[in-house]
Amino acid sequence: MRIALLAASISLALASTSSLAATAYVSNEKDDSISVIDLASMEVSATLEVGMRPRGLLLSSDNKLLYICASDSDRVQVMDLATRKIIKELPSGADPEQFALHRNDRWLYISNEDDALVTVVDTQSDEVLAQIDVGVEPEGMAVSPDGKWAVNTSETTNMLHWIDTSNQTLVDNTLVDQRPRHVEFDADGKRLWASAEIGGTVSVIDVANRQIEKVLTFQIKGVHPDKVQPVGVKLSADGKLAFVALGPANHVAVVDAKTYEVLDYLLVGRRVWHMAFTPDQSQLLTTNGVSGDVSVIDMQSLKVTKSIKVGRYPWGVVVTP
Repeated sequence: MRIALLAASISLALASTSSLAATAYVSNEKDDSISVIDLASMEVSATLEVGMRPRGLLLSSDNKLLYICASDSDRVQVMDLATRKIIKELPSGADPEQFALHRNDRWLYISNEDDALVTVVDTQSDEVLAQIDVGVEPEGMAVSPDGKWAVNTSETTNMLHWIDTSNQTLVDNTLVDQRPRHVEFDADGKRLWASAEIGGTVSVIDVANRQIEKVLTFQIKGVHPDKVQPVGVKLSADGKLAFVALGPANHVAVVDAKTYEVLDYLLVGRRVWHMAFTPDQSQLLTTNGVSGDVSVIDMQSLKVTKSIKVGRYPWGVVVTP
């Protein structure tokens, strides 16, 4: 009943928003490519060759540029979405996996997994502004809505590392569960959600004191607990729901973002990695690495409505209007 009411409230909000024709870009680790999905037809409309083992993707604030972590090329590539051509490569440091763009749309914070560093690059001047020592095997990156914090996860050290963006220095660490993979700030920047793949949990951190407020666990009927491995996290724009990709459990958890109650589990493709909303938040897309497809979740019904075949081992996804 509770999830039905939440879905109804979201659908009312969406009813006042015109549906936008959107395009999704999906990184395919094993194919060194980006699949382009026309979300009007729900079909792949193009496949673009990029650097080796593309993983993290993000967009510039004006949706004109696509940044690509070409992990095995040791580069961040920049694609002009008008021409769908790579226009330059940024000095990213070794093995970039995930990154986050500062609210000034200029400073790019990049996790360098092999070197235990976060590299900060000015995307306009292409200059490396700083390299910050963090824990072993850094991966997840997020920048707070106010731009004050850049937060990195280290998979082996099991920590979140808090970087003060005013001087690009590490100022604090938060110990979390085993193998943290992804971090996501809520819309007002008061809380940070951090997934722990091996720990099987998601920690919600109070940003003001950088302490854990709540630890979420997940139990899916018929799924062995060892397969519950949280990776990607996305929060609805209205702050009501959180979605957690549970890896080889092949489900996305739907969580009440206020009470932290797990409301439902949605069956998607195999080895779900990351997610992205369409601009009007009417749909949520998931990348499913092992099954090589993208699941489309309808936000009104909270049901999976479509599976779209892409390349091999899809990892990251972003959506433009």
